[in-house]
Amino acid sequence: MGDAAVGLDIGGTKILGLAVDLGSGEVLAERRVPTPQGRAEVADALGTVVDALAEGSGRPIRAVGVGAAGLVDTSGVLRYGPNLPGVVDLDLVGLLGDRLGLPVAVDNDATAATVAEHRLGAARGVDDALYVALGTGIGGGIVLDGALRRGAHGFGGELGHVVIDPDGPLCGCGRQGCWERLASGSALGEQAREAVLDGRGAGILAAAGAERADDVTGEHAVAAAAAGDPEGLAVMAAFARWVALGLAGFVNALDPSVVVIGGGVVEAGPVLLDPLRSAVADLIIGSSHRPPVPVLPAVFGEHAAAVGAALLAADALRPDGEVRPRTFDPGSAAQR
Repeated sequence: MGDAAVGLDIGGTKILGLAVDLGSGEVLAERRVPTPQGRAEVADALGTVVDALAEGSGRPIRAVGVGAAGLVDTSGVLRYGPNLPGVVDLDLVGLLGDRLGLPVAVDNDATAATVAEHRLGAARGVDDALYVALGTGIGGGIVLDGALRRGAHGFGGELGHVVIDPDGPLCGCGRQGCWERLASGSALGEQAREAVLDGRGAGILAAAGAERADDVTGEHAVAAAAAGDPEGLAVMAAFARWVALGLAGFVNALDPSVVVIGGGVVEAGPVLLDPLRSAVADLIIGSSHRPPVPVLPAVFGEHAAAVGAALLAADALRPDGEVRPRTFDPGSAAQR
């Protein structure tokens, strides 16, 4: 049995952890817990998940990688997480490194997911790719000329906070009409509830097995659409249009060979991807005069960020790893 690395995905609602074999890439153990509120609480939860994965995998853990939702700088500090209340300037590299005594690599969660999909998943072998995670919010990652692009400070890929409707709903970041307020998993739930309240969602309400709109989630709209319900299909088509508005803008700006969709919402399958592909083709400039841009589901699904974080952790063990500047060296702990 070989050694393992742990990959952690800190999302707005849950922390997902995977123990991954460093040789084969096999997932050895999985653990998920609700994301707590507050700096100390998040750090404690991460340490608890790592301990559980070490026990569950039965392997020595050599390194830990973290993908965090928000602005992660080049030193591994989570500067700001709009979907993580009370978490500001959290030194994940230092906190986890001190607790665990292991090398730690930290990056944005969608950036970590991009690493997984580019190296091993839907964008493997592609030099120019766009990754978009549709979850509680929206994150993204950009690969150009074969290299992951993080930007000057490590904050690149915050696609969800591009404003596409200045008069739209208020976002957690304080602005109105951010893409993620209209095209994330949370937004799909809101749109499904609005349809029910407007009398356009009897099938969605039935899929929820409920009598009140408050009990409806995005998953119920997906279920209704998958069953062929016209109102469920209409909600999914309208939602896909919002997703496509943002995607088309990024395709126009970046000219990727492929767009990879990850996050929990991609589990909707064809009821999302079919109208999304059609809308993107309609919205990108000169679509009839350029090669088509495939819109593909992520190979790793909701595991993408945790798998990518584990890959970044493995990089931390190599002197030439691309994320070495973000890595905690346990040998330096005694000097701090």
